[in-house]
Amino acid sequence: MIDKIKDLAEEIKTSINSIDTAGKLEEFRLKHLVKKGTIQAHFDELKTLSKELKPIAGKELNQLREFAQNAYNSLLEKFSQNQSTELDIDLTLPGKSSFIGRFHPVRQILDEMVEIFISMGFSVAEGPDIEDMYHNFDALNFPPEHPARDMQDTFFITSERGDLLLRTHTSPVQIRIMENQMAPIRTIMPGRVYRNEAISARSLAEFHQIEGLYIDKDVSFAELKGTMIVFAQKMYGFDSKFRFRPSFFPFTEPSAEMDITCFLCKGKGCRVCKYSGWLEIAGCGLVHPNVLKNCGIEPEDYSGYAFGFGIERVAMLRTGIDDIRLFYDNDIRVLKQF
Repeated sequence: MIDKIKDLAEEIKTSINSIDTAGKLEEFRLKHLVKKGTIQAHFDELKTLSKELKPIAGKELNQLREFAQNAYNSLLEKFSQNQSTELDIDLTLPGKSSFIGRFHPVRQILDEMVEIFISMGFSVAEGPDIEDMYHNFDALNFPPEHPARDMQDTFFITSERGDLLLRTHTSPVQIRIMENQMAPIRTIMPGRVYRNEAISARSLAEFHQIEGLYIDKDVSFAELKGTMIVFAQKMYGFDSKFRFRPSFFPFTEPSAEMDITCFLCKGKGCRVCKYSGWLEIAGCGLVHPNVLKNCGIEPEDYSGYAFGFGIERVAMLRTGIDDIRLFYDNDIRVLKQF
């Protein structure tokens, strides 16, 4: 056994002296240093030796294994250093280009709208995405049988309370503000909203809104119209064409919708504007007296107006994108344009 260990030691020394590449070093490790290698095989044979020879052979094998491992480690470090210093580097190549990040186009439009309303004297408020039935519907004068409460229009959340849902508009923030803040109130509420709608070229199930609220004494519809017109002119230019149409919302009375000439067809009619030549960009109206009462505001003393814009719809008008889904397809060819 001792002779076999000496023969293995000579073989290992010879192998070490002939190693000149990392590949040969790896072959050496696989042959001698792994669990099924030659050194371990000799350790396995120790159990066949007598009690007198076993300590002698074990000492020789331990020394041999330590020698082989140290030699391997030294060569491994040597080859690693050589590899790092021998890399081919072409100093004439141009440096790597750095790309500057930017906000999503919808976020850019949202920020621009917020800045316009701030310049008009509005503050900014936010609220939770998960709301209860009271703030999302009841306090806003939605009747119990209103279709917006159906599963087809609202994402309800399964919970012990049983009245939680993903907000369908940012109007609940208006309720929370009126409940906790004394008039006069002039604020906007930007945020994400959710509706169980079919996804198409002009509608999504998850999108952004920015709503506004103004509460004070003797607020008129003329003030609301003036605010909307000033915003539209700042956003789309003073030569933009727009119109107001009578409409209905449970939380405003009277109510209206504001349209602007379709950016794509210039009023001639296309699939985006449903061949009408106009695109709705906002709903608005005077705050319903019932909403004021629900928030503890006396409608005989105070009145107000509210409005709401769909951010993606405004972004389509500004960017010329004719399919709202392109904003969220993560196509870099689209996003890098903005």
